[in-house]
Amino acid sequence: MGEFKKVSNVLLESNGIYFIECPGCKTLHPFHVDPKLKIRWDFNGDLEKPTFSPSLMVNQGHPSQCHSFVTDGKIQFLSDCHHGLAGQTVDLLEVEEF
Repeated sequence: MGEFKKVSNVLLESNGIYFIECPGCKTLHPFHVDPKLKIRWDFNGDLEKPTFSPSLMVNQGHPSQCHSFVTDGKIQFLSDCHHGLAGQTVDLLEVEEF
């Protein structure tokens, strides 16, 4: 994967993939939006208050499972998350370019 480019306060981009920093997992989560891909997320095009749909499931079935919706610059953690933010909605974190 190429290097990450900060495209807004809350999004990084690399090779056409957007990334948010998950405050529950303390890691980056990817959203593939390229229409050429079979599995991809819809994106509202707003780099500061992004909405991606459908929901994102990361590490399904593992102790680090995270399931969320990103809507209007907020991340809604569903109750099946395995971290302390399960069931809460919080603002997306500001990302650092690296």
